[in-house]
Amino acid sequence: MPDIKVKVKIVTNQSINPDADSTAEFPMRNWNIEVHPIDDKKETISSQLFEKVTFDLHPSFEKRAKQVKKEFPYRIEEEGWGEFEMLVTFTPLGKSPDISIPHDLNFAKNHYEVEKELVFKNPKADFLRALEEAGVGKKGDAKKRSRKEKTVDLEKLADLMMKLGEDDLLHVIQLIHDKKESTTYTKNSPDQGEYEVDLYTLPDGLVKELWEFVLEKAKS
Repeated sequence: MPDIKVKVKIVTNQSINPDADSTAEFPMRNWNIEVHPIDDKKETISSQLFEKVTFDLHPSFEKRAKQVKKEFPYRIEEEGWGEFEMLVTFTPLGKSPDISIPHDLNFAKNHYEVEKELVFKNPKADFLRALEEAGVGKKGDAKKRSRKEKTVDLEKLADLMMKLGEDDLLHVIQLIHDKKESTTYTKNSPDQGEYEVDLYTLPDGLVKELWEFVLEKAKS
């Protein structure tokens, strides 16, 4: 499956605590961070794209060093006197792999925004649907996915294909090669003995044919 790219804007606000000792070299500060997924026009996407966003702070925060937020805008609020680099981990909807990126907490400005691009490999259906509902990605592809999901369990199809014998698997690869469309994603790496295919991009008739074939082989 092609990689899916999602942009996020990490917004940081900080200010000196009004009750802090004004003569201190490093006064105590109040700070907060929010994560805003954004579209191609840099508009905020308020839809739920992530199951959670995890912030790994400096170890000196002890019990608060790991903070998990499950609702937009995934906001954390803290206080402290030191700058540090934290790790922000994004867990997308479904079973897609997590992505972690660094974020620098600094006190050079009271307000600053940083844009990051997240690249998700092999995203799952729940995440793809959420992106489509949020207006991100190709609508045609998402409609095609939704249509196939109602008639064929693609995850089960993939699982059954992995259990095929070598001859049957070669037959499946030949079927895909012969009947794929221009929008079908495949990647053949014969040197490594690997063949990749995005089942969601296969034409409906081919999906049905593959499904019937693997079910028949599973019974034998």
